[in-house]
Amino acid sequence: MYTMTSVTPCASSSSEMNDFLQAHPDTQYVDLLISDMNGVVRGKRIERASLHKVYEKGINLPASLFALDINGSTVESTGLGLDIGDADRICFPIPGTLSDEPWQKRPTAQLLMTMHELDGQPFFADPREVLRQVVSKFDDLGLDICAAFELEFYLIDQDNLNGRPQPPRSPISGKRPQSTQVYLIDDLDEYADCLQDMLEAAKEQGLPADAIVKESAPAQFEVNLHHVADPLKACDYAILLKRLIKNVAYDHEMDTTFMAKPYPGQAGNGLHVHISLLDKKTGKNIFASDDPLQSDTLRHAIGGVLETMPASMAFLCPNINSYRRFGAQFYVPNAPSWGLDNRTVAVRVPTDSSDNVRLEHRVAGADANPYLMLAAILAGVHHGLTNKVEPEAPIEGNSYEQLEQSLPNNLRDALRALDDSEVLNQYISPDYIDIFVACKESELAEFEVSISDLEYNWYLHTV
Repeated sequence: MYTMTSVTPCASSSSEMNDFLQAHPDTQYVDLLISDMNGVVRGKRIERASLHKVYEKGINLPASLFALDINGSTVESTGLGLDIGDADRICFPIPGTLSDEPWQKRPTAQLLMTMHELDGQPFFADPREVLRQVVSKFDDLGLDICAAFELEFYLIDQDNLNGRPQPPRSPISGKRPQSTQVYLIDDLDEYADCLQDMLEAAKEQGLPADAIVKESAPAQFEVNLHHVADPLKACDYAILLKRLIKNVAYDHEMDTTFMAKPYPGQAGNGLHVHISLLDKKTGKNIFASDDPLQSDTLRHAIGGVLETMPASMAFLCPNINSYRRFGAQFYVPNAPSWGLDNRTVAVRVPTDSSDNVRLEHRVAGADANPYLMLAAILAGVHHGLTNKVEPEAPIEGNSYEQLEQSLPNNLRDALRALDDSEVLNQYISPDYIDIFVACKESELAEFEVSISDLEYNWYLHTV
């Protein structure tokens, strides 16, 4: 049975604001940001002089912000729109997220917010609150969660080709890239100024982005965020980094996409997360072991993640396009599986250090909302630990040759699996699951009545 924990609301300390404004006297505006169900950043822009009111009293935004589909339209079947008069809730700053926006021509800062009820209690439909509820269950186990994300994205041209994306011309050679060679340094050099500006902007914003690597498709890259012992903060970083990447690229006259599968025949964009658990008393990694196979806690955590993976797919792959990313040739697992240092499985255990044993979840697409994705994964971890769930034997070699596809391979099946999951309904509010499913079913309904170009090409003059 799902139970909700509460926190005592309070206005944010103004010391962070005062220190920031003193260090940035030229700041004119502040963007107040909040991530919706789809991970899309929304909010308000205010003048500098109004920032103190935000810290003292918060700002009002409609609850329907968390009932928006991918096009920004309110899905009324969620009950968060006209049924409640499109009423406001109150949003408070998230401490430690006030920072400069280096890409802005006019000096502008940004501040991440989270939504609360009017009485100050957290608002259940805020994805950040969904994650906080799951994280709170680890307190009873005496565990802290350490997490780090890896985000893949494409640089794309600002001009589409017949409505389709295309790689941008290199600022150095003037040519469009065609290389599919992973880790190729020459491809990093082609876009060095843009990529370096991303890392420098991340440093200026306090985002721990410590590396960029070339991925296995033209103008596709991956940014790694350093691990932090705060899963909420890890997701905050991922949300803000996506926004940063988009804006810095635009300054270099390029666009970006985190769409799961923008090009047929090329690799999709993934969102991997590394997770370890730390003992609150000692600070030590409870997965640490010279032989990970003999770690009961690691096996049980993985067992829970694998057991709940089919029901988690709607959070890991939340869009219709998400399921086009799957395929053995693109290193996207399509069955619950695990293994040691094996990139063909769904949950990889890196073996580089006995002290840093962790699990790497490799299924989600870059279009996933990090808060919801991590909430689902951690629900599986907690379920596995508390129920001592033993996984199947680890896979050695190519998992695609050994396992049949068994995870949901389309959004509708994924939504059904989520809706029917007794385990996830114990960790994530059934009311929230209803809202999520309603939004995604609305998108499916709209998609299914549309007529594609391919249908016209196939049928218009043929049948």
